[in-house]
Amino acid sequence: MELEITVVDAFTDAVFGGNPAAVIITDEWLSDDLMQSIAAENNLSETAFLVSADASTYQIRWFSPLTEIAFCGHATRASAFVLFNKSPGLTSLKFSAEAVGELLVTKTESGQVQMDFPNTRPERVESIPDTLLAGLSISPEEVYCNSQAYFVIYQSESDVLSVLRDNETLKRLKPRDVVVTARSESRHYDFISRYFWPANGGDEDPVTGSIHTGLAPLWAERLGKKELVAYQASRRGGVLNCVVSGDRVLISGNAAQYLHGSITV
Repeated sequence: MELEITVVDAFTDAVFGGNPAAVIITDEWLSDDLMQSIAAENNLSETAFLVSADASTYQIRWFSPLTEIAFCGHATRASAFVLFNKSPGLTSLKFSAEAVGELLVTKTESGQVQMDFPNTRPERVESIPDTLLAGLSISPEEVYCNSQAYFVIYQSESDVLSVLRDNETLKRLKPRDVVVTARSESRHYDFISRYFWPANGGDEDPVTGSIHTGLAPLWAERLGKKELVAYQASRRGGVLNCVVSGDRVLISGNAAQYLHGSITV
């Protein structure tokens, strides 16, 4: 069987930046084992699989090299890039996912694509897990938590950039991952972060759309503003524009195609 595949770098305007995701569109779902095997072979942080429900609505599932993921922002951005390129006349799309429901994606006047996601604001953790403290080289100022990750607040940007982690220790926090974050010292960004997910996908994720549905409302409250620009400070780096609107978080960013071809399975 031959499948069309596109690899897109999300949350960047040039290849080799942002976070790469593979996108595969099929008429019906492949088996779970096959989708997981393809994702492992791709060895990208996510591979998105899409099945069309109608002309502008797609069911979507996301797989890391290790496991199926409940929600992935950057692979949703990559999927929208592919679908809008296939149908230039479209101005909006809907994705349907079991864990997060319907996700509306629209083209903006600036040329970016804006994704409408659920607000997953984390709650403050009063008793910080010893495993989390042992897994990071710098002690947190505060810690928050939602269903996806522990949110470690640092006092300075330099703490976020220099912190070391012990992946084997952080794996013990499964199913949660770890994001470290601080207010940005750059005039271009409101906050920065790094995302570690040894339990669910790998070492450090380059740019993570889903975690910003928790980071954006957290920083919106701390900074007293609803529109924020975020920078995820991985080696590849990526920029996300965030708007907090009640129980929704709107995230937009650019994308660039790296590869288009076919795979044989």
